[in-house]
Amino acid sequence: MKLSLLLCLNLLLSFNVVAKTVIHAGYLIDGSNDNPMNEMSIYVIENKITEVITGYIEPEAEDDYIDLSGYTVLPGLIDMHVHLTSNQSSTNRYIESTSLNAADYAIRAVSNSKKTLLAGFTTVRNLGDSDTVTVALRNEIAKGTVPGPRIFTAGKTIASTGGHADDTNSLNKNLSSDPGPINGIINSSDDAYKAVRHRYKEGADLIKITATGGVLSNAKNGKNPQMTEDEIRSVVKAARDYGFKVAAHAHGSEGIVRAVKAGVDSIEHGTLMNSEGISLMRQQGTYYVPTLLAGAWVAEKALIENYYPPFVQQKALEIGPQLKSTFSKAYQAGVKIAFGTDSGVTPHGDNAKEFKLMVDAGMTEKEAILSATLHASILLDQQDYLGSISSGKFADIIAVSGNPLEDITSLESVDFVMINGNVIKKP
Repeated sequence: MKLSLLLCLNLLLSFNVVAKTVIHAGYLIDGSNDNPMNEMSIYVIENKITEVITGYIEPEAEDDYIDLSGYTVLPGLIDMHVHLTSNQSSTNRYIESTSLNAADYAIRAVSNSKKTLLAGFTTVRNLGDSDTVTVALRNEIAKGTVPGPRIFTAGKTIASTGGHADDTNSLNKNLSSDPGPINGIINSSDDAYKAVRHRYKEGADLIKITATGGVLSNAKNGKNPQMTEDEIRSVVKAARDYGFKVAAHAHGSEGIVRAVKAGVDSIEHGTLMNSEGISLMRQQGTYYVPTLLAGAWVAEKALIENYYPPFVQQKALEIGPQLKSTFSKAYQAGVKIAFGTDSGVTPHGDNAKEFKLMVDAGMTEKEAILSATLHASILLDQQDYLGSISSGKFADIIAVSGNPLEDITSLESVDFVMINGNVIKKP
């Protein structure tokens, strides 16, 4: 009887032993403001980092061991501005709105999500799509049905009639309509509340507005203000009721000023930001998501005859080349910056090319990395879970062969990807 009780006790104790994953990191950039560290051990249990220890700790017999002693290890990167349903590099990009259905966009988004994850971006903020495609994709990735980064989605962008995110803009009259706030088109403060509430109903994580014109919409003006300050303020006020942050697409200076005064959390692109806008952003603590890669891409493609429609070509040539100098001014002035690419305008999986553009414009390599880790997690309000390799955070970990503090382009070739404790890509 005593022997059987002892055996049962030992069995119970053995069942309570949780196997861990032990990672040996040759060089660790942990996503905090701390200095990088050599020869570190990272413990992962299930989907969480449980401990980060100096030195190489010998794994137990039951542990999973991952040897990254020859690599630089970093937190999974965060891109704060993507469009997983979009492929602007497609030759059919300007007829897709009349030829593709939600299912087509969903299949494309699954493919683009996998490319993004394999590039080392374990979290993204999707800023605009239709038919709740990325709401569904977010849910299926979370279930493990398909591979992809953790998604925070704005769902349908909120715009004004004829504005940058009005999907019926410039269509044949028989295809055009007045979509209304359910479909994200507002023309008053009351409309703003209804549009925000409908995004909540659809399951969005945040709100995205287009405060000014844009480059790729087939309309003449890419910088004019397209919402009143009262309309933006109403969007922000409604968003706060539902726990949403607000991201504002804005190129023109007046639209930027209106959006910042109204209380948005981030300015996307910010191409023609002036000293007033910079000063207001510093005062308000508004984040800047620069998307330099998109600016460089459209400026380059606009030089190819007939690549864009005439209106778009003109705007791309005018606006695209100015992003780099605006970024430099904002960075030097101390505006808070979070990493974002506008991937979908550029090919998915090339997200890390943004880093070199940031460094070339004057940002240090360390700050560029922090913009895609620590600062991005703060803007997401997820700093307790994402953005660094530390105890209690989700086990989102990547590794590269080189040292990005010496050569930032090493982040363009990611050798190892782990998300939620699951290894997706091995050296």
